[in-house]
Amino acid sequence: MTLKSIKQANRALAFAAIGALGMVSTLGNAATYQLDPHHTAVRFSVDHFGTSTNAGGFYNLSGILEYAPEKKKGFVGITIPMGSLSTGLKTFDGHLKSADFFNVEKYPTAYFKSTEWQFDGDKVKAIKGDLTLLDKTHPVTLTATKFNCYENPLLKAEACGGDFETTIDRTKWGINTFTDGGMMKNIKLVVQVEGSKKAALK
Repeated sequence: MTLKSIKQANRALAFAAIGALGMVSTLGNAATYQLDPHHTAVRFSVDHFGTSTNAGGFYNLSGILEYAPEKKKGFVGITIPMGSLSTGLKTFDGHLKSADFFNVEKYPTAYFKSTEWQFDGDKVKAIKGDLTLLDKTHPVTLTATKFNCYENPLLKAEACGGDFETTIDRTKWGINTFTDGGMMKNIKLVVQVEGSKKAALK
């Protein structure tokens, strides 16, 4: 099996998972965009016992984005491969992937499915949705810092996306390690989402 075929198989599995979770919209004639893993990621930061800030991210995300600006509606469904976690330090990555935190071996995938898009005039203001992590699902609201559509010069296709922020309480998903010792339970997430009407360049 070639690396290309493995990537294609993984992507097919990711979209199958999206379908199985009901992560498809009912927007009708909305334009559909395939998320581009080169421009889609979830980055996190968390206070480290009141001293420095730990940061990292999840990459190689997949999913779909649907956007109907004339109706002021949208949808996004994202599959997050938890094994892609990276902080730049392998030993730290290993600890975060362990059962102390994200328990990647048991829960290799997380999902986000939007339930409502909010607009301020013609601008995307926020996306409400459900985050499934460690087999627990809770609502979150992603606040838009920007959102735009443009003609991608490389793909020669329309692309849409933006940057979003939120803060979650990790204990709601069962990640309680070190909270008794003073490590903050709140995690800041910065979500970068961009999709195009064509598959992204490899």
